[in-house]
Amino acid sequence: MVDKKNITGIILAGGKSSRMGTDKGFLLLKNKTFVQYSMDALQPLVSEIIIVSDNTDYDVFGFKRINDITKNAGPVAGICSGLNASLTDYNLILSCDIPLITSDVLQLLIDNIDDTSQIIQVESKGKSMPLIAMYKKEVATTFNTFLKKDERRLRIAIKSCKSKNIKLDKALEFSTMNVNTQTELKAVEDAHKH
Repeated sequence: MVDKKNITGIILAGGKSSRMGTDKGFLLLKNKTFVQYSMDALQPLVSEIIIVSDNTDYDVFGFKRINDITKNAGPVAGICSGLNASLTDYNLILSCDIPLITSDVLQLLIDNIDDTSQIIQVESKGKSMPLIAMYKKEVATTFNTFLKKDERRLRIAIKSCKSKNIKLDKALEFSTMNVNTQTELKAVEDAHKH
């Protein structure tokens, strides 16, 4: 079992969402910001939380915030920035648009750490979720190479690493719902009631 002192939580809070017209981390669900849900899920499991965002508004939470190394290059750059700033081998990486995420789901990633996997992703409803995943710090080197080649597709970068998926039970699938549109926000609000 990997001790929490060897795990950092990294939240990708990239910035303005074109579809929501606002910074998704500050959207509210039950009077709590989305980013707070990501923090709450991570907190019991990690020794430190790092927020990757150029938005200084995130400083209000009191965690370490780092700027994205490459502007507007999406999650490959965000993950790379977070891993570079991390002091631990293991890193739980979350986006800030999954307010139903729970520590239980993240615990599954920790439980499935092995000697060979560099990336362990949650799989929900048949889709792998690279932004609900455990990344080893060494992955930063590989991701950096892709950024230099201007390759920004996260799935391509992951393919070149040793990765595995952890399938979620049906009962946990709701926790991975992410929000990109007002419709999805409504769906999350409904799911949160149950």
